[in-house]
Amino acid sequence: MHDLLQFIDSIKTSVVKKCSVWISLPTTKSMRRPFKMRSLTLLAFVGCLCVSLVLADDSVATRQKRSPAPFFFNKGHDHHEPKCVWEKKLAWKEDWKKVWESKKVEVWKSEWKKQQIPVWKVVEVPIWREVKVPDWKIIKKPYWKETEIPAWKEVQVPDWKKVNKPIWREVQVPVWKEVQVPEWKQIWVPDTVKVGIPGEKYLGKDEHGWEYTSHDLWKKKMVWKPLWKKVWKTVKKEEWKTEKKLEWKEEWVQVWRTEKKQIWVKKKEELWKEEKVEIWRIEKKQEWATEKKLEWKEDWKEIKVPAWKEIQVPAWKKVWKPVWEKACVPVSHGWH
Repeated sequence: MHDLLQFIDSIKTSVVKKCSVWISLPTTKSMRRPFKMRSLTLLAFVGCLCVSLVLADDSVATRQKRSPAPFFFNKGHDHHEPKCVWEKKLAWKEDWKKVWESKKVEVWKSEWKKQQIPVWKVVEVPIWREVKVPDWKIIKKPYWKETEIPAWKEVQVPDWKKVNKPIWREVQVPVWKEVQVPEWKQIWVPDTVKVGIPGEKYLGKDEHGWEYTSHDLWKKKMVWKPLWKKVWKTVKKEEWKTEKKLEWKEEWVQVWRTEKKQIWVKKKEELWKEEKVEIWRIEKKQEWATEKKLEWKEDWKEIKVPAWKEIQVPAWKKVWKPVWEKACVPVSHGWH
């Protein structure tokens, strides 16, 4: 009996978990309800479920005492107790439910738009037309008349003029010229001479121990030797150079002087005389002409504009339904 109660408690726990999973399933906007209504429905459902489980426990306990064992437990062993008892088990079955969802679709709606359309209107406008009318006009014509007038003429008259003419004369001018003059200069150059070294000098020993010495050695010594070297020295020498000198000489030359002389010249003078001629004068005459004038007229035009419309479309939602199934529960004996 204790094992049976534990089994019933495990069934209750699994049922509560399934209920929590089923309640936590997502819902669409159309399936949403107020939180208070859902809470009351859930409490009522859980209460009914607990009552049915308690009743089932009692019926199982009573049925365990009264009901005989099933036929498949008594095959040749009628004296043994049944190994399991058939009980109702609450299970959750997967199902699909048809719901309606709101969806926005693009539609075209008609609107009226005010617009201006051009129209041509015939109107009469005044115009001016040019016509020619005869008329007389006094004009002045130019003509040329010859007259003699005094004038001044430039003439060339010979004359003498005193001028200074430049002439070149050759003169001797002293100048200084640099020349090279030979000169002897004493210089010192290095030279090598042999000098004797007095005394005896030790040179070393041979393999038998004999010592070697030398006498009357010579060495090289550098001395400075005087020499006379020929060099060239620059000196200044006076010379005489021929140059040209500019001088001025007075001289009389014949020139031509310009003078003015009065003469008489002929001149054409322009004069004007009046003359009457016939001309055509242009006058403007008013007339009426027909022309087209562009005007704008208001008109309404139907246009299509996009808009959004909400429609209900069918959709399938996954739900879990509780069902009762028969299950064979093993019987446990408390005295074993």
